[in-house]
Amino acid sequence: MTVRRSALALTALTALTAASAAFAPAAVAEDSPAPSVKLPSGLYGDSDPTYDGVYRQSLALLAQSTAGVEPAAKAVDWLTGQQCADGSFAPFRADASADCDAKTPVDTNQTATAVQALAALGGHDEAVGKAVDWLKSAQNDDGGWGYVPGGDTDTNSTSLVIGALAATGTKADAVTSKKEKTPEDALLGLSLKCADGGAFAFQPEKNGDLTANEDATAAGVLGGLGSSLVVKEGESAAQTACEKPADARAAAANGAAHLADVLKKDGHLTSAMPGAEDQPDTGNTADAVTALYAAGLTDAAKKPLAWLEKNGPAWAKQSGPSAWAQLVLTAHATGTDPRAFGGTDLVAGLNATGPAPKSAENTPSAEDSAQQAEDAEGADGSQISVWWIVGVGVLVGAGIGLMISLRNKSGRK
Repeated sequence: MTVRRSALALTALTALTAASAAFAPAAVAEDSPAPSVKLPSGLYGDSDPTYDGVYRQSLALLAQSTAGVEPAAKAVDWLTGQQCADGSFAPFRADASADCDAKTPVDTNQTATAVQALAALGGHDEAVGKAVDWLKSAQNDDGGWGYVPGGDTDTNSTSLVIGALAATGTKADAVTSKKEKTPEDALLGLSLKCADGGAFAFQPEKNGDLTANEDATAAGVLGGLGSSLVVKEGESAAQTACEKPADARAAAANGAAHLADVLKKDGHLTSAMPGAEDQPDTGNTADAVTALYAAGLTDAAKKPLAWLEKNGPAWAKQSGPSAWAQLVLTAHATGTDPRAFGGTDLVAGLNATGPAPKSAENTPSAEDSAQQAEDAEGADGSQISVWWIVGVGVLVGAGIGLMISLRNKSGRK
């Protein structure tokens, strides 16, 4: 989920390469660059937070909440302290005491993920309410949302905002644009015809064509179902083949059927970028499994879930808090014990990337979790660092004039 890896990374990269083929993550050096800013003590992760600080913090807190962990107060305080007066969030503000202005790179993805985390933790009604109001103000005329206010609508951003609305008890179809369009209208406009596979596109290409994108499809399934990043297993889906969608929920069913079909062969998704070898995409596979469970296609998710249990922990160890959190959320969606996921305690792994939580039930030592993940390093499937997202952020900043970017997409691979 949305890093999950997130929708954020996909959004950022596509903003730079809108005319290119559908996005898949690129492989980069495994070691993250040293942070260019001083890391706050309450922050999760040890990489530069300039492009993904709020996202990874929010994802970590949200995942801990699903696992019954009460995070450290300073971790929550850091997140709430990042909010601008108008309710929005930027990826990272080194001086949170300074007022936000027109140059502050706020975006819908960081804001929507922060809403979901703070709503789950409870006790932050004012901050959540202001953030939701800001998100509503950033809605596009077509009913959807772009990465930045005024940016073209994309499936990932729209679905993250739908998730934020769901987390606060607001139905997406109750939020309409100035032209009376709903988020459902936006998602339907981004879903492919059955003749083209029934998936979701990230955004239309310049000529208006829609290209299937697995990451956008996983996000679109959650958005179409009106789900937040914290997924509950859906009812058994009668629809396992594409049908002409009458609404966003039907489009989500089509998207889930598409993911199930793609996952049949290898049990995982594959990344492909020009100049790079194709390789297993752990983060997007986690998102796809979560989406399948949300849609009720649990049988189709069994093989990729088993692959994730074998390969996911080593990827998370390499990639950082967003990846640990993403796997915790996938475990939650599938009813798998996050403290025994492929022999690894995901919760302990996540906790070890930030300040010690106030409480955590049945959590072994961080050293034990780290050793378990290290033992999984030899699992099938090469690993990709979450830092590629930061590189994307730099490029996007140059392309659109704002220093905005990440996820997790989600540490994602």
